[in-house]
Amino acid sequence: MKWKPIENLKPDWKDLASDELPPLVKVWEEQSERLKKSGEYKTFMERLCREIAIETGIIERLYSLDRGITRLLIEQGIDEALIPHGTTDRPVKQVVSLIQDQQMAVEGLFDFVGGQRQLSTFYIKELHQLLTQSQETTEALVPTTKQIIAVPLIRGDWKKQPNNPLRSDGSIYEYCPPEQVASEMDNLVQWHHQHQEDKIPPEIEAAWLHHRFTQIHPFQDGNGRVARCLASLVFIQARWFPLVVTRDDRAVYITALEQADRGDLSNLIQFFSRSQKQSFIRCLGLSEQILSESRQTQTIISAIADKLKRGIQQSLEERCQKSGYFSDILYKIALDRIENLVDDIKLSLQNVSNDFDVFRVISTPEKSHYHRYQVVETAKQLKYFANTRPYHKWLQLVINVGSSTIILLSFHVVNREYLGLLACSAAAYHRDNTEDNEQNINEVQSLTDTLFQFSYADEENNLIERFQKWLEEALVNGLEYWNNSL
Repeated sequence: MKWKPIENLKPDWKDLASDELPPLVKVWEEQSERLKKSGEYKTFMERLCREIAIETGIIERLYSLDRGITRLLIEQGIDEALIPHGTTDRPVKQVVSLIQDQQMAVEGLFDFVGGQRQLSTFYIKELHQLLTQSQETTEALVPTTKQIIAVPLIRGDWKKQPNNPLRSDGSIYEYCPPEQVASEMDNLVQWHHQHQEDKIPPEIEAAWLHHRFTQIHPFQDGNGRVARCLASLVFIQARWFPLVVTRDDRAVYITALEQADRGDLSNLIQFFSRSQKQSFIRCLGLSEQILSESRQTQTIISAIADKLKRGIQQSLEERCQKSGYFSDILYKIALDRIENLVDDIKLSLQNVSNDFDVFRVISTPEKSHYHRYQVVETAKQLKYFANTRPYHKWLQLVINVGSSTIILLSFHVVNREYLGLLACSAAAYHRDNTEDNEQNINEVQSLTDTLFQFSYADEENNLIERFQKWLEEALVNGLEYWNNSL
């Protein structure tokens, strides 16, 4: 790919903004107040920064770490003694130094925002120097011999030589030439400041800033780490969460960047939106864990006093009732749509078969304990904790052609504590008969890549529109699942 100067954000950016994130922001703001009141907000932020620091090094392939060791380091701190010999591919001391560099950089982003500083090329150089202070060398290709050798890393300054990578297919990807870097970086920072004045949504600005920076590739090495820090800076300024790209996200992340290289930024924006959505949900769970760990007498008394002071505000019970009200509306929409779908199928098949009894729509929400296995299996695929105890409604379409094909919609709580945040998942599976016997259930498959979540903070009309779009995608995928089984 040939290099070309970076471009400003396109005028159609409003069509790419997320409708799901603003309600989640409101739920998190209230939860973070609980953390601050309990005195555990610092503990929460320390664990969050450690997770980002560790995963950053893994995605950059600076080292590898076992998932169990990763979790231990997040919970207990970055300590050599917690990393057994043989659980990483680099010397333990070097791994710890690299993680600590990332952690300092992430913590520095919070300090930068707290100090109300403006982004500048000077700060970007400063950030690069901090991120790479434990990295002595980088790889370089010798043009004459095609050998890859280690060369000293230039820290905190623009590259002096081209750093165009050679792809596996023999093609060369061209980044900005060294002589153009300074002017391109000036443009990047100037446009970013204009976007701040124009109040561009965080997920859009973060994706734009991240991608345009990687197009320039101003440093000899470490550009990916700096790019993710710049995206994190945008999110932190919005009081959201630093960008987390885990080892599981790497392939989707790289693909979205390549699509942005071809002029389509939408997939990277969607990736960042999903990442923030997962961060909100994950951090709600993490905050609940921290609060439960520190549940002491003073914390309880403080919480009671806080509730009394905020008597004019909505109670948790009222929030849950509002979420339940929304769930009832969405449930009715889903039920009507599925019944209409069955009518459409019967009409299409009337010249093929008269056996229309094979289609059954079942909706018995009072049996809330049903389908817990299927709901949990779907939640594992979407990487969240599904809680059916405080609240659960479901409905299903059963198609008895050969073995039963079942499309299941489940409304339930996200995370262990019901804070007014609900979700709807959609799954499909085959069963050997129509009895609700989990032993006869084949593999459960989620019908969507993302969880549909909603809360008391949603706006009703917007919520219905979002749900209808999500429901259509789920049903189309469900019909395709049935079609593939025939």
